[in-house]
Amino acid sequence: MTVKIDAPALKTMINDGQELALLDVREHGQYGEGHLLFAVSIPYSMLEAQLAARVPRRSVRVVLVDGGDGVAERAAERMSDVGYTQLSILGGGVEAWGKAGYVIFKGENVPSKAFAEVVEHACHTPSISADELQAMFDANDDIVVLDSRTPDEYARMSIPNGINVPGAELAYRMHELVPSPDTLVVVNCAGRTRSIIGAQSLINAGIPNKVVALRGGTQGWVLSGHKLAHGASDSFGPVTAQGQAQGKKVMASVQQRYGVRCVDSATLDRWRAERDQRTLHIIDVRSEAEYAAGHLADAIGVPGGQLVQASDRWIGTRGARVVLVDDTEVRATMTAHWMLQMRWDVYVLAGGFGNQATTTTVPQRQVLGQQDYVAEDIEATALAAALKAGEAVAIDMDLSSEYRKAHIPGALWSIRPCIAATLEALGHGEGKAKKIVLYSEHETRARLAVPDAKAATDAPIAVLTGGREAWKKAGLALESSPDNPPDAQCLDFLFFVHDRHLGNANSSRAYLAWEEQLPAQITADGDANFQIPVP
Repeated sequence: MTVKIDAPALKTMINDGQELALLDVREHGQYGEGHLLFAVSIPYSMLEAQLAARVPRRSVRVVLVDGGDGVAERAAERMSDVGYTQLSILGGGVEAWGKAGYVIFKGENVPSKAFAEVVEHACHTPSISADELQAMFDANDDIVVLDSRTPDEYARMSIPNGINVPGAELAYRMHELVPSPDTLVVVNCAGRTRSIIGAQSLINAGIPNKVVALRGGTQGWVLSGHKLAHGASDSFGPVTAQGQAQGKKVMASVQQRYGVRCVDSATLDRWRAERDQRTLHIIDVRSEAEYAAGHLADAIGVPGGQLVQASDRWIGTRGARVVLVDDTEVRATMTAHWMLQMRWDVYVLAGGFGNQATTTTVPQRQVLGQQDYVAEDIEATALAAALKAGEAVAIDMDLSSEYRKAHIPGALWSIRPCIAATLEALGHGEGKAKKIVLYSEHETRARLAVPDAKAATDAPIAVLTGGREAWKKAGLALESSPDNPPDAQCLDFLFFVHDRHLGNANSSRAYLAWEEQLPAQITADGDANFQIPVP
């Protein structure tokens, strides 16, 4: 049974120490414009496709948050249908939370980003400006720049002469990349937070070098009038035996100092058997390539630096048990020591995966309740003929940004929470409509909207087999509409975050300022009980 709770009751639940999946089911753009600190974004448009991985225990307490517009009720109905048993809804949605006097946060991955900013304040993480770094380049100083972002981000744009070493790899690879203790080490990201965490990781690991974060990262570099490199490919190589020995020393020191806990394989097996009583996430924190080459069958692959940067992207239950896995314990330990400070119940698998059986098969996304998404299938060429004959209407259920880039000619755009209104506007409510054909890039978003569409119309509902990709493979034309849907309708797109990547200097300044003010918001909110040992 789904019940409604008020904001004070939810505030108590957040802080009672029990497992809680606090899910914001609005679309991601809406979520990013204002949400509760520990609310995890699982949009209604992708609800059943994300639940199994992020909220695997169906008996866990769940509180759903929306904009007070009924979307949470629909999400609760679907979650109940697929087996979730402890469902509540925040009455009045996010607005009610604000009216109760509680803090509303803008942006995404806020707990992780706020944590990094608090780390800088607590640890006094040293940093330098873009102009100071350029002066060092000009003077040919003994310096190395380590880019702590993902390889894809690094390839798109990077600080000249920078080497790509994603966050959790820094302490593991440092001894190979910077053999001299006299070399200044500069860690950068796109903005502030991964620079801070990366630099402080090396400091926490006891690296003898002087280490600093680059203030503002690549954004600060551009705002200072300097040019970025594009298409760079400099990265780390294999770790030598000597490097592994150094990494082991780092691991032992960090485990002891920060109280990183290890578990053996027998304990992990027992926890696996207890998944119905306690949420368990097993996460392999090595690089994507290493994970693909072989991993534990029930481990998901998330490079450690990204897990620290955006833990809510993979873990949807506050208070869940998390076991980190790698091959040597070094990267798992460096990741765990941060997650402990963020107050996750986190452990490292002792000895790595060792002799345990591994697989190269990547776990497939589980879509819950697939029996409810049954609709007529229609092939691309048949849809093209039906559209030409005026016998069908195509509705693109994909991301608004993708629709703007390319969609079936004449297709409307909608999104799952709005599909009923879209169909009503078409005049299909009385069952007199043409065939309604839903599609998305592949099929998932379209399939998930089928029950909502069926509930809104008596018209026949079909799904384009293979989605837009199948339409393209059939050689059929697509059209673009850069301004349609208009910004106000793009509920799924967070302009606040993405505009800074489009060369908008004002957006970059606003984003960096937003990151810097997070500690004050965290203090006002009071729910983030970070525990950061001061060096």
